[in-house]
Amino acid sequence: MKDQLLRRIASKKAVLGIIGLGYVGLPIVRETTKAGFTTIGFDIDAHKVDCLNRGESYIHHISSTLIRDMRSSGQFEATTDYSRLQEADVLIICVPTPLNEFREPDLSAVDATADAIAQYLRPGQLVILESTTYPGTTEERIRPRLEQTGLKVGVNVFLAYSPEREDPGRKDYTTRTIPKVFGGCTPDCLEVGTALYRQLFDCVVTVSCTRAAELTKLLENIYRSVNIALVNELKMLCDRMGIDVWEVIEAAASKPFGFQSFYPGPGLGGHCIPIDPFYLTWKAREYDFSTRFIELAGEINTGMPRFVVMKVVHCLSDSGKSIRHARILVLGIAYKRDVDDCRESPALKIVELLREWGMNVNYHDPYIPVSPQTRHFDLGLKSIELTEETLRAHDVVLILTDHTGIDYQWVVDHANVVVDTRNATSKVDRHREKIIKA
Repeated sequence: MKDQLLRRIASKKAVLGIIGLGYVGLPIVRETTKAGFTTIGFDIDAHKVDCLNRGESYIHHISSTLIRDMRSSGQFEATTDYSRLQEADVLIICVPTPLNEFREPDLSAVDATADAIAQYLRPGQLVILESTTYPGTTEERIRPRLEQTGLKVGVNVFLAYSPEREDPGRKDYTTRTIPKVFGGCTPDCLEVGTALYRQLFDCVVTVSCTRAAELTKLLENIYRSVNIALVNELKMLCDRMGIDVWEVIEAAASKPFGFQSFYPGPGLGGHCIPIDPFYLTWKAREYDFSTRFIELAGEINTGMPRFVVMKVVHCLSDSGKSIRHARILVLGIAYKRDVDDCRESPALKIVELLREWGMNVNYHDPYIPVSPQTRHFDLGLKSIELTEETLRAHDVVLILTDHTGIDYQWVVDHANVVVDTRNATSKVDRHREKIIKA
């Protein structure tokens, strides 16, 4: 089985199936088709499938031209028909792994996908999990589902884990050039999986097992979460001390060793940093271990939206304006600059909190014309046009995402007050008295 699959991969006759066609799955489709593999995309969202089959993209940094090229070449099609899983030699799982209401891992999408694969599993297939999760998921949740069919992992089916490392909006690295960590359930699983991934990615970093690969992704994002929490805490202290934390970070960064810059903000966003650390804190409890650094960082970072809202409240109070019915214009609801992604964006929580204070909130975001419904929020808002009149009509302009296409000097010129959570106004030289850092 192994040698036959290796030959199909080497000759590019292997058919690849990508399950989940979002911010992780669709970039992988791009790489598999570029490498010359016929690829079937699977998703439960019929709208996404229809868009792709029409040659349309729903992700900003993946062009519709690319989708049309993949479709016209005959190398790619999308489907909601999971019975076609049996057509693929390799199945790559790229489904969401959010937290539930108790901040515990929600692996329902992974479990459902594994169950679907097991229903159509045949000898000679390779299954790779890319979704971020806690150490042990591949062995403890996917392997038993595959082996209940009577097939044996490492003998006649193969199973591996490789954590996704997508970073939407990044220009210096691409899906192909970001090194891929890879762990197999057995040596043969590792051999088959790396044979494929070395055709898709420039660098494959192998580790001893799937658990090590799963923990690698968590460590990457816990590292960022803890350091962001540190600068967020310093930002709140600097606010009381009357010191510009951004100036302090810039000065500290002049040291050529022993320091790496992290920047404060209104809270954590994206599908990784706000979620991944809690996967490990949950799993650590199984080993009677308290991950205190991780939990403290989470406490600080999840508290930042309230800090921002209180800055707006004090700003209105200091200017003698009524808090209730105050008009607030939010600039940017994406979780970071120049992306069309609202997943876990702190802006959504901040808008909700502002409304709880009785404020009227509008937003402008060139990448997000309509605020999407998420697991926790449904703002029901549309992006409004950014004009001089719009700016003047709002009591406070609140910068939550520092999109590069916005002229912040022009914003400050025409706004009444600007509360800046991203240091977007650092280059502004006129009317700086209007700017309040938060």
